[in-house]
Amino acid sequence: MSRSMTGFGKATGEFDGQTLTVELSSVNGRYLDCSLRIPPSWSALEPVVKQTVRNHIARGKLNVTINRRRGNTSVRAVHFDPVVAQQYLDASKALGTMLGSYETISLNVLAQLEGVLYQEEAEEDIEAVQPVLVSVLEQALEKLDAMRAVEGKALVEDIRARIGLMRKGLSAIEERLPELNAIYEARLRTRISELNTAAGLTEERIAIEVALMAEKSDVTEEVVRFKTHLDHMEEILGSKEPAGRRLDFLTQEIQREANTLGVKTRDANVAKEVLELKSELEKIREQIQNIE
Repeated sequence: MSRSMTGFGKATGEFDGQTLTVELSSVNGRYLDCSLRIPPSWSALEPVVKQTVRNHIARGKLNVTINRRRGNTSVRAVHFDPVVAQQYLDASKALGTMLGSYETISLNVLAQLEGVLYQEEAEEDIEAVQPVLVSVLEQALEKLDAMRAVEGKALVEDIRARIGLMRKGLSAIEERLPELNAIYEARLRTRISELNTAAGLTEERIAIEVALMAEKSDVTEEVVRFKTHLDHMEEILGSKEPAGRRLDFLTQEIQREANTLGVKTRDANVAKEVLELKSELEKIREQIQNIE
């Protein structure tokens, strides 16, 4: 089933007294673009996370946020770095001397300066974290996929409804073709007959010219190809594989056939139907931009 590229998924899990949370949000994108926010101590797991995402998602701009909340048993101790603190004090005194001031840094200000107080990251077993993190990530991906599937179903239903409207328009053009071809032939015969006296054309030559001009004006092949493209589009919509790129390419082919129909036929009724075809096709193109 075709899926939307827009969705959200969230899952949580427990590991070593910590709560892991994975949040995913995706929007439209021509290719897969994965933006990842992960705790620094787990940065070595970035390739695993991105590969897991690629196993589930083919297209779209995806934001992955991985957070962890430590329990009371894993509170990190706060440390004081006297060397860094002394460097700040010395620099402060030097600056005061230069400015003719004897003010010193207060304890409140000194404690907030970078590196004076810090928390040490405990050594973590990344290999132990990996399976838990991947499991939670896959749960979030499943929820994201479920939402994308629901939205994708709605998109497919809308596109199929518009394909139905386009088929009706093509049927109206097909019904008009025999009469249209007869009108073209009559017009050609009238014009050629008017020139016949001066040009000395034979009836056989007139028939050949009429046939050639009628062939140039006939859009039967374009209509057949148009219908074939619509059949192919419905087939792709029912496929389990990502369909967005193939559908986008197919709309370009359909656009060419619609343009040819408009150029080759010079009839008000057909022109109206062609405009409706192009209008529905443009709406389909917009919807396809949301499909994975």
